[in-house]
Amino acid sequence: MEKELQKRILSSVILVPLSFFFIIKGSYFFIFFLSIAFFTTSYEWLRMSKNIYLNTAGLIFLFFSFHLDYLLRTEQGYKIFLFVILSSILTDIGGYIFGKVFKGPKLSKISPKKTYSGVIGGFVLSIVGSLIFIKYMKGLEMLLEFLNFRTINIQDINSSSLDFDLFILLFILISSLISQLGDLIISYFKRIAEIKDTGKILPGHGGLLDRIDGIIFNVPFVYIILKFVGYLF
Repeated sequence: MEKELQKRILSSVILVPLSFFFIIKGSYFFIFFLSIAFFTTSYEWLRMSKNIYLNTAGLIFLFFSFHLDYLLRTEQGYKIFLFVILSSILTDIGGYIFGKVFKGPKLSKISPKKTYSGVIGGFVLSIVGSLIFIKYMKGLEMLLEFLNFRTINIQDINSSSLDFDLFILLFILISSLISQLGDLIISYFKRIAEIKDTGKILPGHGGLLDRIDGIIFNVPFVYIILKFVGYLF
């Protein structure tokens, strides 16, 4: 277990900064990054699923998801995109840590390692980490500007508008929930295929699809919701 955890930490130390580099650089760097991720996850999906209809549906969904990744990054800049990615990553980490430490009742037969304590941990760490990002990285100012609200300072937000705070909290909670549901959906298909991981490209993690299963569901959801809310206001 310790060796697996060491591999997991080491690959994360390499993968996360590298991913952030491509996300922040944008342009052709980001297109290259998305293309590699799309073809890798598509290969892993085809390798996992043997049903031609599921294969086709899965590939269409992956293309749709990565296309919205591109739109979210290019239309609104890297900060919104990082905000969503951070929420998904923290949900995954929180679920892993709380599940290992507190254990408790299993969540579902679909994914035997997942527990209710892990679900709670995913929500907790996602909320804490996301709020820190918002407060100290000026994420909330950027988010409000994206939604076409007036541009305001963090100092103004702290002394006003409980509605904004509640909206952001609800936004983070739903984002974390979608990320966890995405994880369960991919786990379901892995169980059908009778495999532990979608691949072996990431030491300690398995396949790329294993690691971004929540993200590929979360980004489309966030993009569509923010577009809808922005349109209303």
